[in-house]
Amino acid sequence: MKIPKSLHRFFWDVNVEKLDPEKMSYFVINRLLDKGNFEAVKWTTKNYSKSQIKETFKKIRDFNPKVGNFWSLYLQIPQNDIACLQTSYLKMRRMHWPY
Repeated sequence: MKIPKSLHRFFWDVNVEKLDPEKMSYFVINRLLDKGNFEAVKWTTKNYSKSQIKETFKKIRDFNPKVGNFWSLYLQIPQNDIACLQTSYLKMRRMHWPY
């Protein structure tokens, strides 16, 4: 599995050629679903199982809360299972980004 060149722009801070999407699935799913476009979502849902995507939202809190809410509804994951929607994380996030 390789990340298409059209999606490389979402990985501005890493060398995409060395990025293994299978070993780094949480990172790739997070980056593409949080910062990507429609093409990124299509590629992600085609290349990763629904359970892998759900697990990413349960473990990784580095999602925008609006993105977490959307995918919670779309994938039917209870909001209290979504890491980026946990009260403790939202409080900490507001302290760092008060807007």
